[in-house]
Amino acid sequence: MTQRTALIVRGGWDQHHPVAATERFVPFLEKSGFTLRIEDSPEIYADEVQMGGVDLVVQCVTMSQASGEAVAGLQRAIAAGTGFVGWHGGIADSFRASAGYLQLVGGQFAAHPSVLGSPEGEYAHPTYRVEMTDAGREHPITAGLDDFELTTEQYWVLSDDLNDVLATTTIPTDGTRPWHRPITSPAVWTRAWGAGRVVVATPGHEPAVLDDANVRTIIERGMLWAARTK
Repeated sequence: MTQRTALIVRGGWDQHHPVAATERFVPFLEKSGFTLRIEDSPEIYADEVQMGGVDLVVQCVTMSQASGEAVAGLQRAIAAGTGFVGWHGGIADSFRASAGYLQLVGGQFAAHPSVLGSPEGEYAHPTYRVEMTDAGREHPITAGLDDFELTTEQYWVLSDDLNDVLATTTIPTDGTRPWHRPITSPAVWTRAWGAGRVVVATPGHEPAVLDDANVRTIIERGMLWAARTK
C-alpha cells in the first residue's frame, strides 16, 4: 500500500470534543496506510511546503479563527488535490468570519432547533432522520446504507448547489415556530474544488454520535474517497 499523509487539525470549541473525536479515527487512518500529523491550529494551512505533502486533511475546529493566509493555503492545497473531510461544527461551523472558507466548504451551520414543544429557554436533542438521496444510494461513501435515525443536534444548514448532496434531514414545524413549513437541509455532501474533494457530514456533536455505525461508516469512507490518489 502506498504511504500517504493525513493532517488532523483540531481545536476550537471544547464542547465538540476535538481531541476525543479525532482520536477515534486515528487507528482507522493508520490501518489505511496514512502517516499522521496532528496540529492544534489551522495556521499550518498557510505553509505551502508542508501542505504540498498532505493527501488528506481531517478538520475538527468549531468556530475559532483562521488567518486569510491559512484559508488561502487550504484552498490552494485542496485545489491541487488534497482531500478535506470533517463533521458537524468542526467543518460546517468553522471560521465564521471567513467568506473564503464558507465558499470552499459550501455549507454553514445556521441553527439546531430543539425538540418541538420543549419549554421556552430549554433545549432538548431531537430524534431525527437522515435520509439518503438518489445520488447517495449510489455514491461510494453512502452506497448500501439505509436511512437512519439519531438523537442528537440536528443541523439547519445554509448551502449552495455546487454541493453533491448524499443525504438530507428535515426540520419540522408545528405551527408555533417562526418558520412556516418543514426545512430540508443537507446532512452529508461532497464538493469538488479544483482537483480536490471535500466531504462534510453534519452529525457528530459528541463522540458517542461518531460511534454510530452509520455515521462512522460515512466519515471513514469519506476519508478514503476524498484523499489524494497516488
